[in-house]
Amino acid sequence: MKVFASWSGGKESALATYRAISQDYQVSYLVNFISENGERSRSHGIKAEVLQMQSEAIGIPMVQVRTSWGNYEENFKKVVNDFKEQEIEGGIFGDIEVEEHRGWIERVCGELGVKACLPLWRCESEELIADFWALGFKSVIVATRLDESLLGRDFDRAFLTEIQKFNCHPCGESGEYHTFVTGGPIFKKSLKVIQGKREKRDNVWFLELSAEFE
Repeated sequence: MKVFASWSGGKESALATYRAISQDYQVSYLVNFISENGERSRSHGIKAEVLQMQSEAIGIPMVQVRTSWGNYEENFKKVVNDFKEQEIEGGIFGDIEVEEHRGWIERVCGELGVKACLPLWRCESEELIADFWALGFKSVIVATRLDESLLGRDFDRAFLTEIQKFNCHPCGESGEYHTFVTGGPIFKKSLKVIQGKREKRDNVWFLELSAEFE
């Protein structure tokens, strides 16, 4: 089945895409929603051109859709309808356990007549993280509601140990932190990230990144 992957640039979307490919889904596009001015991703605040480099490193083309949160659903439906014209029949999503998110995905995909695939749904966080590392994925922290000092850290055991003091979801499922994946089994080449300025917007700390191919 030809599918698209809902893509944030982070660990869950990468692992969900890997699992979909392993289950013989043909991931034809990564779809990423960016700000109305086209500069940054809506979810993680990553520069649009850095996400395009990630797409190139993986070898799957990325469609970036400009949107506000207010017309997100409208624009989501537009891009998926465009995909349907290319015989794409489903979408891959990296959600783990937020029922509200799954409900929205299944409702909207149902209205569009495409299959909603959630390869990580209801998996144990520890299992997902262990699998992510065992497969050789690498990622860095690019946004957090917890503490500015976490920005730019590798997503590793030391990081997980440190965030236990915040009593948050290990995977950051409620938006406690976000990652940017730089390498792994779905990548044809790895990325090296260069850390830039830090900025707080709407009570979230964001790290500006640039990148180059290794």
